[in-house]
Amino acid sequence: MNEPGHTATVLVVDDQPDSLRMLVTMLESAEISVLVATSGQAALDLLTHIVPDLILMDAVMPGLDGFETTVRIKQKPALANVPVIFMTGLTESEHVVEAFEVGGTDYVRKPVNLAELLARVRVHMAQGRAVQASIASLDATGRLMMATDAKGRLLWCTPRAETAISRMMPGWNRNVPSLPPELRGPVERLLMREDAAGASVRIDLGAVSGALELVVIARYRENEVLIRLNELNPEQDVAMLRDRLQLTSREAEVLLWVSYGKASSDISEVLEISPRTVQKHLERIYEKLGVETRSAAAAIAIRNIEN
Repeated sequence: MNEPGHTATVLVVDDQPDSLRMLVTMLESAEISVLVATSGQAALDLLTHIVPDLILMDAVMPGLDGFETTVRIKQKPALANVPVIFMTGLTESEHVVEAFEVGGTDYVRKPVNLAELLARVRVHMAQGRAVQASIASLDATGRLMMATDAKGRLLWCTPRAETAISRMMPGWNRNVPSLPPELRGPVERLLMREDAAGASVRIDLGAVSGALELVVIARYRENEVLIRLNELNPEQDVAMLRDRLQLTSREAEVLLWVSYGKASSDISEVLEISPRTVQKHLERIYEKLGVETRSAAAAIAIRNIEN
């Protein structure tokens, strides 16, 4: 699937020729490239070949309407972060609610105010690019991260998270719209907690493989939950860090838990040492690794464990 180049690209999905002409003219005058689909199915077919920066979706169309089309779009991880703005002449509040429930980012009423719509398009495209940049940054640092919606459906995950999950379910990859059952249940239970941020759960993978820990980082968008995955095999990983980075066993233990994203207070409890002792170990680790921050030390640990 090829993403568009540097030119901003908007897909307009509308079955009304007059509405299409008006929207295409408005977008092209703003130097935005426009793709057109006159039905929900045509939009889905087109989206197998290209990922636009944003989708303008007519809510009411014959056949596959805008709501069902958006549900199918959001089931595809490669498209999950593409903003969808609904265009609707419907006045019932439940239709507005439905637009958001199926993954819509915003909505405008018909007849469309073109100046307002263009402003919304630009804002949501910028936000969508910021999300993509964040994902790319996580990919570059080798983090095991994924995002789900509020019901636990996968939106995206980094390559290392994909690898970790596929160990649980051989053949699974991030283009599959749902998480494997071994993961879906624990994720749903995590998200049911009233204060999910910081909550965690471990999945035992057996004596050889260790465990997979899921930690809720934050709900950073209205319907998006960021989750960190930690592959826990402490005995093996501590030995690796100790030998490769020339650390003491205790320093390697502290660094390992830092790479898992744990705070000093958590490391203190796990290793049964004082927070002050954790800090002293960290200072020596920084000196040996030639770094100044926890994140830099964690990145070195992650690369060494992975390789």
